[in-house]
Amino acid sequence: MIHADGPQPKYLQLRAILLELIEQERLPVNAPVPSERELCRRFGVSRMTVRQAVDQLVAEDRLRRIPGKGTFVARPKVQMPKELVSFTEDMRARGLRPASKVLGARTVPADARLARLFGADPGTPVHQIERLRLADDEPMAVEKSCILASLAPGLLDGGVSDRSLFAVLAEDHGIVLDAGEQTIEAGPVEADEAGLLGVAPGSAVFFLLQRTFSRDVCVEVATATYRADRYRIHLGLEPRGHGPGDWRPR
Repeated sequence: MIHADGPQPKYLQLRAILLELIEQERLPVNAPVPSERELCRRFGVSRMTVRQAVDQLVAEDRLRRIPGKGTFVARPKVQMPKELVSFTEDMRARGLRPASKVLGARTVPADARLARLFGADPGTPVHQIERLRLADDEPMAVEKSCILASLAPGLLDGGVSDRSLFAVLAEDHGIVLDAGEQTIEAGPVEADEAGLLGVAPGSAVFFLLQRTFSRDVCVEVATATYRADRYRIHLGLEPRGHGPGDWRPR
């Protein structure tokens, strides 16, 4: 119920009600939201109140508007992990079913840029594996992983399965990845990757560059294109200074 004399504005009360319906799956993913007129009638509020509540949920990516069709419950975004974890492990931890479609696998000489990222000489052999990563059969990312061939010489011999690449390196080659670094940028997707991801050319995506290490040796350099409509980035912020007690206003 909406309380006229409640501590919160009416639109925030309505937002909370709609959000509860979404989280309880009484309004499941892709379900249409009742019309403004129906929400006004059901909760005894004005169209302005309904519009404010829906606008806020759209801004929070809990609802999405499709021109000419209406407003629908959006699929929740996946938060990019802040720990060194494989895509397979990450999706399983979220209750999603991971899968991969191999787009290509070969051994190539590293060009100057890739060699620099590895800290190796140009021409050094690297295994290159391109995959489309899926969760519950929905495309999530296009990923290209490059691994130093000298560290995993038989990596491609048996083909590349749906096993986690991190698990393959650990279980088959004795390489445990213990550190990593990422650079993430936003931009428009190219037409070829848009088709693989099932989005329109020019849609917003995250471009990721990741290096992973084992005992201070760079083992893998990966580039990936992630759908921005399915991912979000969350960062913890610390006070400026060198430690918890060093914060000073500036």
